[in-house]
Amino acid sequence: MSTVRVEERGAVLEVTIDKPKANAIDGATCRAMSEIFVAFRDDPKYRVAILTAAGDRFFCAGWDLKEISNAGETDTDFGEGGWGGLQELPNLNKPVIAAVNGMALGGGFELALSCDLIVAADHAQFALPEIKAGILADGATVKLRRRIPYHVAVDMLMTGRWMDAAEAYRWGLLREVVPLADLMDTARSLADLLAAAPPLLFPAIKETLRATENMLLQDAFDEVNSGRLTTVDTLYKSEDMIEGARAFAEKRDPVWKGR
Repeated sequence: MSTVRVEERGAVLEVTIDKPKANAIDGATCRAMSEIFVAFRDDPKYRVAILTAAGDRFFCAGWDLKEISNAGETDTDFGEGGWGGLQELPNLNKPVIAAVNGMALGGGFELALSCDLIVAADHAQFALPEIKAGILADGATVKLRRRIPYHVAVDMLMTGRWMDAAEAYRWGLLREVVPLADLMDTARSLADLLAAAPPLLFPAIKETLRATENMLLQDAFDEVNSGRLTTVDTLYKSEDMIEGARAFAEKRDPVWKGR
């Protein structure tokens, strides 16, 4: 039985981790997810993805430690996307929404951090318990301080303490917190909103974010205006750029062509 389910809903691809009991991920599941998100990245018919999980208790408990304890070693062949199919996937220029339906622990938390926007059920919880197993939460160590204040990220990394959805929302980690019954409707409404946006815009946003992340302000502006960012250059020279201006002037909805 597959541990990952995929459903197409128009231009939206829904990916559901379904690996009882805790949706913990092993090497085979990583490779399956990597193949799914590579296809999502490369197929122009997809505009937005939603990543969620089965059940109402766990979003993802992270790495399947049973695999390590049984085999005595870790299967580190994760595929092109890295752990969970998303952690290190290059040139992913489409938005991915995490719909967190329960506990996101360790690598499960890192998986949510690999998405662009996170919505969560009100009972969701987040933690990095790797410290108890003597393991570095490498993805979270790199990413979490970029999403919430440094001292809060370090607290989670060094103590393994749990954060509930309300606190995660206060720190700006979550876009929205809703009852579990409303979670997928909320994620789908957000996905539909994004899917209706100019198709060339999100690639330009994501490439600009990546390219300028560690630059000084003026250097970042110079990079955006340099013509070196392919997606930005494509956007500025596109028919859609003209269409957007015309539609605004004519007070009508634009018709995007993605060119």
